[in-house]
Amino acid sequence: MLDLALVRVIFVIVVCSCAYYFQPFGVPRLLAAAGGLLVGGAIILFEIRVEKISLKRLIGAAFGSIFGILGAFLMSLVLARVNIENSATVYFLEIFLMLWMTYVGLVVGANKGDMLNLSALGGVFGGEKGPKKAFKILDTSVIIDGRIADIAETGFLDGVLVIPQFVLRELQLVADSADSMKRNRGRRGLDILQRIQKMAHLNVQIVEDDFPHIREVDMKLIELAKIYDCKVITNDFNLNKVAQLHGVQVLNINELANALKPIVLPGETMRVFILKEGKEYNQGVAYLDDGTMVVVDNAKRMISKTIDISVTSVLQTTAGKMIFGKFDDRMHAVIADKSERPQRKVEAVGEA
Repeated sequence: MLDLALVRVIFVIVVCSCAYYFQPFGVPRLLAAAGGLLVGGAIILFEIRVEKISLKRLIGAAFGSIFGILGAFLMSLVLARVNIENSATVYFLEIFLMLWMTYVGLVVGANKGDMLNLSALGGVFGGEKGPKKAFKILDTSVIIDGRIADIAETGFLDGVLVIPQFVLRELQLVADSADSMKRNRGRRGLDILQRIQKMAHLNVQIVEDDFPHIREVDMKLIELAKIYDCKVITNDFNLNKVAQLHGVQVLNINELANALKPIVLPGETMRVFILKEGKEYNQGVAYLDDGTMVVVDNAKRMISKTIDISVTSVLQTTAGKMIFGKFDDRMHAVIADKSERPQRKVEAVGEA
């Protein structure tokens, strides 16, 4: 880094010295030196910006500029045949066309450069690894869900979070819905986006890419993920399956939540609150803090009570994890006896 900084300083000094010595446009030496300093600094800033651009964008920008210059040249040939008396107007139009076409070609080529497949060219381009590998596209459902902000705050998300413009439009439609529940969900999603954008360690980008010929937002997300060669973050079960069929990797928030649930082994004892009656005979149903359902045999009469159960089995489903347990009257009786002994002792002392 020090060597590169030294080269940059030497380059600016050389440009400044040349401007001072040659005095371009006949300006005074000090003014020429100041102009050379500004030009050298601008070139250094341009070089720093170019370093951050991927090879695909550079190649796209180069080809776009070349085609723009060629287009301007062809248009200037047509313009030369037009009978315009003022030659200054002709020169201005030619320069304007060249700048306009070059600029348009540069910008369009750079934006579409990410669609280039450099590995097909082989050679030095075959090993190009674009930064889009670290891109992650956010789905509307995962934004409304809100847990993505908590995950982002922990630092487990890296790279760039991409929010397509069509996802923002869908989110705004939900926020403007006549249904109060949908409207609250949409506004919550917008608040989550603002919260994510304020995180200093995250790079959030809103992309304008759209696919007018595709109506479904899910299919647009899949096509965008193919172009950017990145992953989609969602909690939509259907989008998860369709994306896998198209070869697009998906990060499912629900799967992450299920993976983080505590591991319970058969034979372990756990304390639960029986909330309601189960579907089968003499069953009770309880829920853990993370939402895991616990089905307990012989617990129908213990509804609205906290009891200790013995885990019999654990079932992993696509919707989450289910725990099956059994309530033992003798186990509960022992716990009840332990809790009642101090009271009986106090009563005995009072009687004495």
